[in-house]
Order: sequence, then structure tokens, then C-alpha cells
Amino acid sequence: MNLPQNKTLLRWILIVTAFLVVTLILWNTNIFFQKFKQEERSKMEVLATALENMNKADLDVEINLELKIIASNQNIPIIVTDQTGKITKWANLDFDRGSQNFDDLSTKDRIYLTKQLDVMKGENKPLFITRESEKGSTTDAVYYRDSDLLNRLQYYPLALVLILLLFGTVIYLVFKSNKVAEQNKLWAGMAKETAHQIGTPLSSLLGWVEILRMENADENTVIEIEKDVERLNTIADRFSKIGSIPKLTRHDVVLETQKAYDYYASRSSKLVDFSLNIKNKEKIYALINTQLFSWVIENLIKNAIDAMQGKGSIHIQIASKDDKYIVIDVTDSGKGIPKNLFKKIFDPGYTTKKRGWGLGLSLTKRIVEDYHDGKVYVKKSEIGKGTTFTAMFNELV
Repeated sequence: MNLPQNKTLLRWILIVTAFLVVTLILWNTNIFFQKFKQEERSKMEVLATALENMNKADLDVEINLELKIIASNQNIPIIVTDQTGKITKWANLDFDRGSQNFDDLSTKDRIYLTKQLDVMKGENKPLFITRESEKGSTTDAVYYRDSDLLNRLQYYPLALVLILLLFGTVIYLVFKSNKVAEQNKLWAGMAKETAHQIGTPLSSLLGWVEILRMENADENTVIEIEKDVERLNTIADRFSKIGSIPKLTRHDVVLETQKAYDYYASRSSKLVDFSLNIKNKEKIYALINTQLFSWVIENLIKNAIDAMQGKGSIHIQIASKDDKYIVIDVTDSGKGIPKNLFKKIFDPGYTTKKRGWGLGLSLTKRIVEDYHDGKVYVKKSEIGKGTTFTAMFNELV
């Protein structure tokens, strides 16, 4: 059995074990709860018997035991009613007025006792005691409510389940973060290896360019080949920086944007109309990594071209906002993006194209926000009319 299968089996063993533990704890808690409730019932039966003995006792009979039994009840609220249902006695409630007559209480207190009686009727069956009076024997009902300890105990399983769910969520997030970290490490390793593999043929291509120049090949052709070789070298440099913290230096964002703009404008279809507008300042500086910054601009332009299916207009605007932020807007006349997908399109792997990895915008977001402490988002979009992406960087004054 290989390592991934072992990890999966171990994970299922942990899940099943946790489920069995939770089930066992809940089962034992339920047994303890029912036993505790029955003990309170037995205690109330003893108390009811003590009350009945007191009612029946002659003046010369000792009732110290009965008094001790009644006084020992300090935590179970009780209400006694006569055979007509009228409240005659109460104890262990929120106010100590057990010696008063029910009719002498305020309206607020009578309402409170009546509500408490309704609660007791819903929780437990009453106990009946016989009381002797001048008019003969009458039957009183003793109602009682579960103690505060028992009430808190019934929420214990819920609290336990919530704690276990929280613990399970933490474990899941740890497993997930570890998996994401492993995937990121794999992608970074593949990217660095790709950059390393590209390096060898790049060196050869540079040599062939020099040979073509020595053999008096057409200079324009040689220059264009040099540009493409330099482009490949830039791509290799970008891939080599994935997974490591890039070095940021002071550069003119307008100039670096212009370079990326010129490259795509000269090599894209003539059916795409490009335009660039610079507002406020001719030069705007920021701490950037030029290779990664150009990758951001190129990704946004390429995404715009794909959205227009190779035909339409792309407008780029660069502006300084309050001498604090550099705002770069890339607007296309493409098919637009539904509002509910404004954030989802930046998720790794999300793509609407039949052929594509869905990494362009996610890499753009990572470069801007993680490496440059900036922000990238969909500024606005309208179905059938186009979309505007905004990338913001911190300006150096």
C-alpha cells in the first residue's frame, strides 16, 4: 500500500474513532441525565411524603425529621396547589416570599408564580399529598421544576458536540492547508525546473543570433528574434521567482507598463485596437519587481483579448491617486463578467475557456497582493459590453 493510501486510511480511522467516541460520550451522558432526573424525582417523593406527614401529624408528635427533609431542599423549585388549583406554597424560586399568602402578592409576582407553575406542569408530573383540615381531607398537588444543575447538564452534550465540531474543523483546515502547501511547493518546484530547462536552449539561441548577424542576415529579422529570445528569458526569470520572495526596487510604473503594452500591441491581431492614457503624471514611481509587474500587465491584457475573442478594443489608463496609490485600469469590450463571479475568477483553476489552466488571474492576484502589497479586482463589468480590471500599487513620492 502506498503512502497516499495510508494517509487516506489513517484519516478514515480517525474520523470513525472520533464518531464512536462522540456516540459513547453522548450515550453515557444521556444515561447519567436520566439517572440524575430520577434521583430528583425520588427526592421530591420523599419531600412530598414529609409534607403529608406534617399535615397529618398531631401537635404532640415529633416532626423534626420532616422539617429537616423539607429544609434540605435548597435547589429544586416547588409550588404547591390545593385541589382547586390555587397556589398555596412555593419555595426555591427567584424571590423569598414563601410565607406570604398568594392573594397578598403583587400582580407582577402572581403572574410570575403562575408562569412558573405552567413550566413545572410541562416538565414533571405532580406528586399528590393528603392534607387534613376542619372541612375534611383534601388533596394538594406538589409541582416541581428541574434543578439548575440538571438544566445545565442537558446542554452538556450540545456543548460537547460543538467543541468536537470545532476541533474537527481545525483538523480539517490543518489538513487542507498542508495539502495546499504541498501543492504550492510542487507548483513552485515545477516552475523553477521549467525555468532551469529553458535556460540551456536560450543560451544556444543567443549564440545563433550572433551567427546570423555575422552572416549578414536581415537586421530587422535579427532584432525581432532577439526580442523574442529576450521575451523567453523574461518568462524563465518569472518562473524562477515563483515560490520565493522577489526583490522590489524603485521603478517608473508608467515606463514598465508601456513596455508590456508595446510588446502585446505589436504582436496582437490587427482586429484589436489598443490605447494607453496616462493621467496626472508622466512618471510615477513604486517599489516593484519589473519581471513580475510586467507579468501582471500582460496577464490582464491577455485576459482582455480572450474575453473579446481576439476582436475589439483595449484601453489602459494609469493614474496617481492622492500621491498614495497608482491605479492601473485595463478596460476591454468583451463579453463581460457576471457580478457573482467577480471574486471567483481569481481562484486557482477557475477558467471559462475550453483550453486553459485558470492560473493567469490567480497569479496576477498573488503577485499584486502578496508580493507588492497592492490590490487587484474587477472594477466594473457589463454583460455584452466589457470589463474593467483595476490593479493598485503603493506610490513612492
